[in-house]
Amino acid sequence: MSLDRTDVEKIARLARLAVSDAEKDRYAVDLSKILNLVEQMNAVDTDQVTPLAHPLDMMQRLRPDEPSEPDQRDLFQRIAPATEEGLYLVPKVIE
Repeated sequence: MSLDRTDVEKIARLARLAVSDAEKDRYAVDLSKILNLVEQMNAVDTDQVTPLAHPLDMMQRLRPDEPSEPDQRDLFQRIAPATEEGLYLVPKVIE
């Protein structure tokens, strides 16, 4: 698929983007290349390909689930404007 200057103008107007006249021809070429690549990828038969969550067969390293800082909840609750039963109270914003 090949885009021209008028296509770029339409896309820019719909996206509310300011594109200068000098950039329109360059964007037309770049967007056409992107669309051609998408057409090539759509043409590939992927029916026999198993979907992957990640292309590399690796296990993710996990750190131990241990607290890294002391619990300061009581300190923060004391300086809060309003709390109740361990929760912070805030003004109602939705009626």
